[in-house]
Amino acid sequence: MTAPSGLSGRAGIRDTRLALPVYTLTIFLSAFLLFGVQPMFTKMVMPTLGGTPAVWSVAMVFFQTVLLAGYAYAHGLTRWLDPRAAALVHLALMVVVLIAGLPIAFGDDWGTPPEHGQALWLIGVFTVSVGLPFFAVSANGPLLQAWFARTGHPHADDPYFLYGASNIGSLLALLSYPLVIEQTLPLAGQSSLWSAGFGALLVSIAAAALFLRPETAPAAAQQAAAASAESAAPVSLKDRLGWIGLSLVPSALLVATTTHITNEVAAVPLMWVAPLALYLVTFSVAFREGGERLHRVLLRAQPVLLAAIIASLPFIRSVPFYALLALNLVFFTVSVILCHRELYARRPGVAHLTQFYFFMSLGGVIGGALASLAAPLLFEGLLEFPLLVVAVLLCRADVRGWLGKANPLWVAAGLAVALVPFLLADRGVLNQDSFPGQAVITVFIVAVVLTIFSHARPARLLTAAITAMAVAVMVATPAQMAMRTRSFFAVHSIFQTPNGQGRFLQHGNVLHGAERVADAAGSPLTGRPEPASYFHFGGAYHQAIEQARQVRGGKLGKVAVVGLGMGSLACHAQPGETWNFFEIDPEVVRIARDRQVFRSFSECTPGARTIVGDGRLTLADEPGGYDLIMLDAFSSSSPPVHLMTKEAVAMYASKLAPGGMLIFNISNRNMKLSHVVAASARDAGLATWHRNDDPKTTGDFMETLKAPVEVAVVARRPADVGNIAEDPAWTKTRVPADFRTWTDDFSNILDPLRRKLGW
Repeated sequence: MTAPSGLSGRAGIRDTRLALPVYTLTIFLSAFLLFGVQPMFTKMVMPTLGGTPAVWSVAMVFFQTVLLAGYAYAHGLTRWLDPRAAALVHLALMVVVLIAGLPIAFGDDWGTPPEHGQALWLIGVFTVSVGLPFFAVSANGPLLQAWFARTGHPHADDPYFLYGASNIGSLLALLSYPLVIEQTLPLAGQSSLWSAGFGALLVSIAAAALFLRPETAPAAAQQAAAASAESAAPVSLKDRLGWIGLSLVPSALLVATTTHITNEVAAVPLMWVAPLALYLVTFSVAFREGGERLHRVLLRAQPVLLAAIIASLPFIRSVPFYALLALNLVFFTVSVILCHRELYARRPGVAHLTQFYFFMSLGGVIGGALASLAAPLLFEGLLEFPLLVVAVLLCRADVRGWLGKANPLWVAAGLAVALVPFLLADRGVLNQDSFPGQAVITVFIVAVVLTIFSHARPARLLTAAITAMAVAVMVATPAQMAMRTRSFFAVHSIFQTPNGQGRFLQHGNVLHGAERVADAAGSPLTGRPEPASYFHFGGAYHQAIEQARQVRGGKLGKVAVVGLGMGSLACHAQPGETWNFFEIDPEVVRIARDRQVFRSFSECTPGARTIVGDGRLTLADEPGGYDLIMLDAFSSSSPPVHLMTKEAVAMYASKLAPGGMLIFNISNRNMKLSHVVAASARDAGLATWHRNDDPKTTGDFMETLKAPVEVAVVARRPADVGNIAEDPAWTKTRVPADFRTWTDDFSNILDPLRRKLGW
């Protein structure tokens, strides 16, 4: 075995067996840094740019586009340059980044986004702040695998197994950021650590480059040999489309499964980590030699799991969430492994390695964009999930083989016809009351059973699965759903109560307001609506508002409400008071203003200002002088961290008139947020009291339209909160000694989770 050039006299390094650990470590470190920079930079920009759709959309498109550009750059280096020349170019780029692009930071001098051209401005911010480091690191995965093929190592002829090391590094970064890094380091420390890791990566890449074998033939001969090798096994358009398709489907399924789980199954903070972690693990399982026996087992198991997923959809509210969660994650993992195994089976020779990864990345970008950007525009509900659950069958070689033998026009026509019932159910045209129950149940049971026993019958498997899923989607659409609409942020569903007297707005399984629309006789109500849900008369929210009013002599001046919902809170307003509403989701504003759906907002605060945008940013632009500011953006399962930091609370306080009060809705199923608010308030020179309603006092929501609420009130002095300071129902919130205040530079989302569990 020939030693690498430049290593003569160093016997320990001359042995190319050392190439494998060096390349493995380098690829691992590169992937760790790649996955670590995204949450870090997102956290940096959130307080300044907010959580508007423009920010999230641009961030996602930016990172995916730069990743794709990095893969294209890696392909160009391996295609047009000698390996050692390519190594010098890439090392030069890394040095430039180390000198000019680090540390990663987001400066205050950027200001706020302009009124027009926000997307271009945001792209400029991301490009200047993090673009070059992210680009340099993104190229390493395919580039280092291509270099490993030139080391002379015994496994150099098939370096695809190194992709497993890459994904293990990504997985470790994904888990360590919320569990370790975010909890222990402020953003400045995180950025310094990332810079140190980048420096270590530069050294590791240089070490990896030393193992490249010298070229012994003249350049012309080398190019001829390379051209000959490429022509011996050319890559066709069909190959490229196959790589795109086999990466597109699992990427889209990742987004759809995450949305489905976090909205419909288990609305728990950080739950999005589970599908992404499993997605990364599937690459390590699939991108390796062997595994044929496991592949056969998974092919048999997939239809059974698919049938279980389909059967669970109509009963998603009655099946224990942990069972549904386990089922969805197991099906997702099995299906993605099968997709990635098919992708691995169609990998080209090493001459086309970087091209393979480029088109694989392109498929991932397209799949992610379809599920995260296109689906909210095309569907009213989360229709992408059932569609993609069935679409994974198209990644099976037997199903694709069967479809390949059919007339393409017939296949396209059949899929278009099959899509119709899904779209009609998504629009509510078809629902659980659309057809005779017995007939629907019979078709559903037969189709589910056929799905289970069709693992070796691709035509029957696909037909039965589509039929069963169409019926499941139809049956899962409640007849009492009055309306459903979707925005970038959520699927908003409006339901009637069983007795027909009430109507309520729901996001996933989280309540966002209610209104009584009819009396016991079924006659429509026409008077001023009464506050309902969390804001009902006699509840904690009502008492806090009334005490703020009493402190001001019985009447409030200016009032700000961050978080509109369906507008029930507006019915606490009184004549002569000025109420302004700040809402991030334009679709929520449209729903609240639609008198045919809810009357509370229009009837109780006619002509009220509604400011659309991130609540923290838009409120910061207001002149201030508010007697009362209500923060109602915390009732969902995943509170926006940047709205609860010390800096945020200090800003809210600066907008208060003397003697003013802040009210926080801190209701949360999974997190104890009273300490978060109290610590931020304390550090801003304020005091906090909180009250948690007893659920027994509100009765059955479907009858009373009342929901228990946990509220925190914040003020400068006890006198500013009226009799709340002396009321035994309210508790002066004391911050535990071991609790660290959340700031724009530090937060720990796991702390309120464990405190809710009593740990």
